[in-house]
Amino acid sequence: MTTTTTAQTVRNLETVGLTKSFGGVHAVRDATVTFHHGKINALIGPNGSGKTTFFNCVTGMIKPDAGTVTFRGDDITGKAPHKIARAGIGRSFQLCRVFPRMTVLENMLVAVRRTRVRELLAGARNPEEIDKARALLVRVGIDHLENAEARNLSYGQQKLLELAGVLMGDPDTIMLDEPAGGVNPALIGRIGTLVQELNAEGRTFLVVEHNMDMVMSLSDHVIVFDRGRPIAEGTPAVVQSDPRVLEAYLGV
Repeated sequence: MTTTTTAQTVRNLETVGLTKSFGGVHAVRDATVTFHHGKINALIGPNGSGKTTFFNCVTGMIKPDAGTVTFRGDDITGKAPHKIARAGIGRSFQLCRVFPRMTVLENMLVAVRRTRVRELLAGARNPEEIDKARALLVRVGIDHLENAEARNLSYGQQKLLELAGVLMGDPDTIMLDEPAGGVNPALIGRIGTLVQELNAEGRTFLVVEHNMDMVMSLSDHVIVFDRGRPIAEGTPAVVQSDPRVLEAYLGV
């Protein structure tokens, strides 16, 4: 897919020819995509269309077979996840990654990766990081659960904890993999409000999501994947009326 960048569009994250196969399965095929700086970008598509594999290639979780990933003009293709995080990209996962037997606050301190698990269990804590963690827990609305073990949180609360942990690293760009998946409607609304607030403060978002109501109400720019490659993009209104999107989802 060829993307035209106008004078008003600032490129944030780009891929050119990104490709990843697993045996004979082409999960991502020659994907050339531009995500817009300062916007809420959504990546949608039918199940198995390659969205999460694309995210994993971008964030260094897996290495692409071909193609490049560029972030703010720097080539980050195949770099280790921690180096990509330091460059300014934070991400969540389709299935929450929390330490179930650690408290909410302990999860926050480990998320910043300056306090290692072994040090944390030995009682080593940075007061500045504790203050920052508590402020973020207030922001996402789970500060009252600070001392609860993460396994005792609802799945939606775990999603909020994961987002708060991402924010501990102060990323410029946040990639969310199905933030509404398995979450009750009230917390979906809370997550959506947080995304809008953080975006208004200058953070760029890349969101993979199956909840179309959430996608269409939040997003400025939508990219549609099918069979491992982008087939359409534009505003929510443009994408919703694109016959290629209807064909991908409905086979019509």
